[in-house]
Amino acid sequence: MVANQCKGGLKVGYRFGNDVCFCYNPIMTPVNFTSRRSPVYSRRGIVATSQPLATAAGIEVLSKGGNAADAAVAAAAALNVTEPTSTGIGGDMFALYFDAQTKQVTALNGSGRAPSALTLERLKREGLLADSLPFYHPHTVTVPGACAGWCDLIEKHGSLSMSDILAPAIRLADEGFPVAPLTAHFWARGADRQLKSALNGHELTIDGRAPKAGEIFSNKGLAKTFKLVAEQGAIGFYQGLVAESIVAVIKEAGGCLSAEDLASHVSTWESPISVDYRGLRVYECPPNGQGITALIALNILEGFDLASMDLLSPEKMHVMIEAIRLAFADAKWYVSDPAFAKIPMKELLSKEYASERRKLIDLKRATVDPQRGSPVNSSGTVYLSVVDGMGNACSFINSNYMGFGTGIVPKGWGFTLQNRGHNFSLDPNHPNVLAPGKRPYHTIIPAMVTRVADNSLYASYGVMGGFMQPQGHVQVLSALKDAGLDPQSALDLPRFCLDADSAGGKVDIEEGMPIETVNTLREMGHPLNEVSGYERAVFGRGQVILRDESGVLCGGSDPRADGYAGSL
Repeated sequence: MVANQCKGGLKVGYRFGNDVCFCYNPIMTPVNFTSRRSPVYSRRGIVATSQPLATAAGIEVLSKGGNAADAAVAAAAALNVTEPTSTGIGGDMFALYFDAQTKQVTALNGSGRAPSALTLERLKREGLLADSLPFYHPHTVTVPGACAGWCDLIEKHGSLSMSDILAPAIRLADEGFPVAPLTAHFWARGADRQLKSALNGHELTIDGRAPKAGEIFSNKGLAKTFKLVAEQGAIGFYQGLVAESIVAVIKEAGGCLSAEDLASHVSTWESPISVDYRGLRVYECPPNGQGITALIALNILEGFDLASMDLLSPEKMHVMIEAIRLAFADAKWYVSDPAFAKIPMKELLSKEYASERRKLIDLKRATVDPQRGSPVNSSGTVYLSVVDGMGNACSFINSNYMGFGTGIVPKGWGFTLQNRGHNFSLDPNHPNVLAPGKRPYHTIIPAMVTRVADNSLYASYGVMGGFMQPQGHVQVLSALKDAGLDPQSALDLPRFCLDADSAGGKVDIEEGMPIETVNTLREMGHPLNEVSGYERAVFGRGQVILRDESGVLCGGSDPRADGYAGSL
């Protein structure tokens, strides 16, 4: 047993083999993680989400004979009702699906495209041609891809009807539900930041304010939206009354998204990208998503013996931070819509390239602003995971981006429209530059892991939270594989988060990181910012489900959210 004083109280660490448990005697903060969660075991199925009622919706669908795809969409829809602060049918989704029979992983890109009338020339005329678009401007609204993605996932992999799948979410929206504590906090922030000034934003408030923890909130408009999708499929969203309302509110706000933009939207099935990491094959969706960032970092880290390093030691944190810095230096340039720019994915993911980049890491000093490499020889979210009793797995992520997105609500339909277009570059020479019909750099990424030896499922997991996501993928997978922790212990560990969207190399360090680690990292040149309370949201919220060789499932849910892992 070891003990030391840290910000927030006395931290006591207990090591059992490779497992480390942390207990806190905290100084009270707005939110502190003092509870202990055990991992959840099952043979028949696990659903892990950030909201208990959404987990229950997924379990309900599994109990009706649904599979991992069915339960994932049911949980995603329920999260739209219970956690609109992070997700919604007015946003985008990505999914990775593991088919237990074929042992194949498929990737679904459910992200939308920029309006066909939105050009750099238009932005210049409107005085908006700066580094990026304003956060909540109607021009940041890209076509919402979530609904088509849900329907496409069910068409390819599902076993139940959309009516059966959406029934729990419709019931929650119609009858109302008690709001969870952390959701209430972020709802209040979003109500003040977006909803109070956005067109029809009041539809997601109670007389102009956010609901309080435990207060019942119903959303008849969203129930109506889901009923249309249950009856008509994606056409009920992209054509007809909902689409007309989306176009009308965007026009009223000063945007240019058209009926044709909505009607022509399609999701895409793609081959996932992957790297091998210490006997595991780690899968991510290809760009326009940023999952390649995690894979580049894992390739670099494979050259270090992380298993021999203490769990939260400064040596281990340093090389992980540096590897992620290097990965972001490449991803922030190369990740874009592959329909518009050539992305050297094979070269970026090669072990040879990783070896060259690894040489740039100084084991004693931080490299605050590394430059992108040249791999060619001649650029607000919920995450959930489901594994069913047959061993099928769905790693699923859905987002409206910055909290409530733009906060703009199509009148009467109960959901906000995303602001994903903020991620476009407005530099005409950048691969991710805005263009009509183009998908932007996307932060939301699910992950899937199989065993190299036999292609069997090892884990379905992810960590939501903007640019934190690939960093969370790396930190959690390393905790699982290099440290041998169970899913819950891996999610409970304190994290770091690089500010990948700005120069200067700032690193947020979560309350609970050992003081000696924090002090040593500072001495090495890392510009650290210690984070506690509600601001710990910057470290993301993850879900993990492992499957062992005998078929036993083990799940965990992030303590930074309201949710849990539920079993069938």
